[in-house]
Amino acid sequence: MVKKEVAEILLHVGAVELSPEEPFTWASGIESPIYCDNRLTMSDPVGRKKIAEGLAGLIRENYPETTVIAGTATAGIPHAAWVADILGLPMVYIRSKAKEHGRSRQIEGKILDTDKAVIIEDLISTGGSSLNAAEALRSEGIDVTGIVSIFTYELQSADETFASAGLTYKSLTDFGALAEVAQEKGAINEESMASLLEWHGKLKAGLLK
Repeated sequence: MVKKEVAEILLHVGAVELSPEEPFTWASGIESPIYCDNRLTMSDPVGRKKIAEGLAGLIRENYPETTVIAGTATAGIPHAAWVADILGLPMVYIRSKAKEHGRSRQIEGKILDTDKAVIIEDLISTGGSSLNAAEALRSEGIDVTGIVSIFTYELQSADETFASAGLTYKSLTDFGALAEVAQEKGAINEESMASLLEWHGKLKAGLLK
């Protein structure tokens, strides 16, 4: 599955929203003129199936030793379920932190310390939430084979975060492909595109915090 095809799915379901005047604030605190809500793909039966097949393909190609699929809560959970079904593998999901009641677990589902897990994210920005999920798995003695996502902002900080943790990741599409398709489809005008590319350039260079 090519990057532009997935970008078209995201645009088709309305997952991409631009707001240069009133930027969105990421969990990391970074202000962004673009918001990619991949949860909306759940409501598109055709699109979500293509995405699940694409994610399964990434796992087969890059992490064939995987024995369990781990979705991040909450946006990664449905995609992890669909991918696990395609691959015929067990699935678990990972909370951002352990519950404060009940069994006080952070990882839900049956998992063994001999398992090799791949983490499924809906998108990757700075990589912080993915690293938190990987650390939760590793604390249980689980080998994390890698991370796959629908979309990545292509940030150097994410590359550095994963490299320092000894992790690799693969995404179906990225900021560059999304911007290209948005312009081709007339979803964004030239002025807004210039502003968006300027923001992304500064972000990649580490000039925005």
